[in-house]
Amino acid sequence: MAAKQLPGRLAAPLKRALEALAGRLATWLLRAIRRVDPDRLATFSAGLMRRLGPWLPEHRIGRANLAAAYPDKPADEIEKILGGVWDNLGRVAAEYVHLDRLRVFDPARPGPFDIEYDPDSFERFHRLRTDGKPALVFTAHLANWELPALAAAAYALESAMLYRAPSIGPVAAAVRDVRSAKMGTLIPHGIGAPSAIAAALERGVHIGILVDQWFHQGIEVVFFGRRCRANPIIARFARHFDCPIHGTRVIRLPGRRFRIELTEALTPPRDSDGLVDVQATTQMITDIIESWVRECPEQWLWLHRRWR
Repeated sequence: MAAKQLPGRLAAPLKRALEALAGRLATWLLRAIRRVDPDRLATFSAGLMRRLGPWLPEHRIGRANLAAAYPDKPADEIEKILGGVWDNLGRVAAEYVHLDRLRVFDPARPGPFDIEYDPDSFERFHRLRTDGKPALVFTAHLANWELPALAAAAYALESAMLYRAPSIGPVAAAVRDVRSAKMGTLIPHGIGAPSAIAAALERGVHIGILVDQWFHQGIEVVFFGRRCRANPIIARFARHFDCPIHGTRVIRLPGRRFRIELTEALTPPRDSDGLVDVQATTQMITDIIESWVRECPEQWLWLHRRWR
């Protein structure tokens, strides 16, 4: 009996040892990659993913998604967009380890910069900083979707971002160290996330959430003419707290540069009781994201099964 129980007794310590090893390797790898020139690393990673991506099963998912979203596009154009998707994804991976080194344009401190914004977005952003109110900000997996949080922290906008942490604890810690260096408060996705978001909104914090992927417990919306499920978290919190909703997106520019855009506060549809209509507001958000994707389709993450 004792001999039969031995493998089970060893499983937990072995798992902890392997996770600790994975965490140390992740930390070492991140530190090693940070020594490589960012431009060379991004170019290499983009080229690698352009070659490797078409051999992966996600390429077939992306092709099917694009064919459904753009039924009139010829096959060669769809493959061209997919090449851009893999290129962008490779660059995002390379930029990840250098996030804290990307420079946000600041008119008060002239010099080279990587991240810019248009004057209207700049004015809206600084209104958010000084109005003393909480806000909900949605975004999508466009270009490098990590950058809005970076810009918010650079200008001391009190913000928090919902994110999905790796399942291996030490690896999650290594990733969190990179992200939290200059990205404000991070709220891990999970059972405690809604309570953490609610508490942050009560303190007047601005919450950023990615809402462009399939959400199993979501509500039905139409995206590119097809029904799918979307995360209604923005609309539900807006209904409860009656706080402003903004959208933000990132556009990749040539030369490892980016532009961030921020919408005006949206006017969410309301029901007969005057409360934010969750269904209609989630559809409104989905429509805005669709318009962003249509402008830069090669910069969106088509590799996810958005429709099921």
